[in-house]
Amino acid sequence: MSDFEGQAAVDAADDETSVGTAVAMDDDYTKPRGWRHGATWTYLIMLLASAVALLVSFILSADTLKMARNPGQKLNCDVNAVLSCSTVAESWQAEIVKFAGLSFPNAFFGIAAESVFVTIAVIGLAKMAVPRWFALCTWLGGLAALAYSYWLTTQSLFVINAMCPWCLVLMFSTTVQFMALSHATVAVQDMPSGHAGLRKYYRLNFDLMVDVVWIVALIVVILVKDGPMLFA
Repeated sequence: MSDFEGQAAVDAADDETSVGTAVAMDDDYTKPRGWRHGATWTYLIMLLASAVALLVSFILSADTLKMARNPGQKLNCDVNAVLSCSTVAESWQAEIVKFAGLSFPNAFFGIAAESVFVTIAVIGLAKMAVPRWFALCTWLGGLAALAYSYWLTTQSLFVINAMCPWCLVLMFSTTVQFMALSHATVAVQDMPSGHAGLRKYYRLNFDLMVDVVWIVALIVVILVKDGPMLFA
């Protein structure tokens, strides 16, 4: 190899190193930083929300068993015609999974699902490294839980025309759980890779504004639909 070819190879290697360094510096600059974007905060919020959802799932399961033993019995959360746990529990939407002639209350699956999310939050708090496929499956699971919760809420509002107070708590806790999980997926797990826009979204704290608007929008929808009847 001539001196010219050797120097050209060295220059090419230097250029590749410079490009790699620039990309790494750019990724480091766009990555969310600070206590609010760390594993401790994001997974702590997820843990609290998941724990609330798990507790509510146990309460709903207990109410389901109580109604099975005493059909037609009113529950403690039956406030009025609109805020009525028993009305929702007696609907087909409360038992969408059927197998071998048996119906399985949704609350039972809620216990299983939220136990998993509590475990995942603890793993995150421990700052244990997880495979990317695991982080992706966790986020998809959180999305599925959120979608189901919103489906049941819309059914309660517009089809059943009654709302279960505990189901509302479950819906809001699942929402916060998904918010925290999404935050952790981007800021802690650095997924999806190559999406600087998402990192910037959290780094500039735009998520705070969106989350507040999200929660307020849910409250407004509920109040517009059944506001006067909630306090009747």
